[in-house]
Amino acid sequence: MSNGDIFVGEVIGTAILILFGAGVCAAVTLRYSKARASGWVVIAFGWGFGVLAGAYTAAPLSGGQLNPAVTIGIAIDTGKWGKVWVYLLGQLVGAMLGAVLAYLVYLAQFQANIRKEGTTEGTADEPVPTLGIFSTIPEIRNPVANLITEIIATIALVLPILAFGLTKGLGESGTTVLIVSLLVVGIGLSLGGPTGYAINPARDLGPRIVHTFLPIPNKGTSDWGYAWIPVIGPLIGGALAGAIYNAAF
Repeated sequence: MSNGDIFVGEVIGTAILILFGAGVCAAVTLRYSKARASGWVVIAFGWGFGVLAGAYTAAPLSGGQLNPAVTIGIAIDTGKWGKVWVYLLGQLVGAMLGAVLAYLVYLAQFQANIRKEGTTEGTADEPVPTLGIFSTIPEIRNPVANLITEIIATIALVLPILAFGLTKGLGESGTTVLIVSLLVVGIGLSLGGPTGYAINPARDLGPRIVHTFLPIPNKGTSDWGYAWIPVIGPLIGGALAGAIYNAAF
């Protein structure tokens, strides 16, 4: 694969992933959305379908890694680092692009995120915080616990992805991406409660950058004090998964 193919594939695939993922979070979160308050199960499946669509689309060009933690895990296992920077750059650009596209889809809902004159805090017209649509927010803010959660959840993602490569039938049938998408749904349902399961540095960082600059009324903070955890945690988890796979398989 050429550097150009890898970059284009990862941009397109990651943009689709974030379009679906941020899109389902917007659908569930924003006032005047028909899917508002439809719940965590909907969010988990929305992100899983995002992986399905993004990875299958990117696969012919780049292999559809879409996640720096996966890229790092593969590099540690194989020892091939020459194209890692191309993957990481494409993933970050794609994540930012996907966040902008999700914002445009829900533009009217974002623009309606304004407290009506004369209302008081806590009423139905209170602005909806928007960061959770784009990036992760811990339910309990505890840096050590949050970091551990992201590390373990990312190992639970990357180690099976590496092991799927040993399952000949998955590769021949073309169902590997489908299985990975279901894996992401499972991680969301089982391990996503504490932090919102970033498990992907680009998925969190790119949209957080976009959230900082988007002209969303009453958007609230972008919470840069927490931003290092959903970046460093998944990178550590991906590296550990690569090392475990290399040593055990």
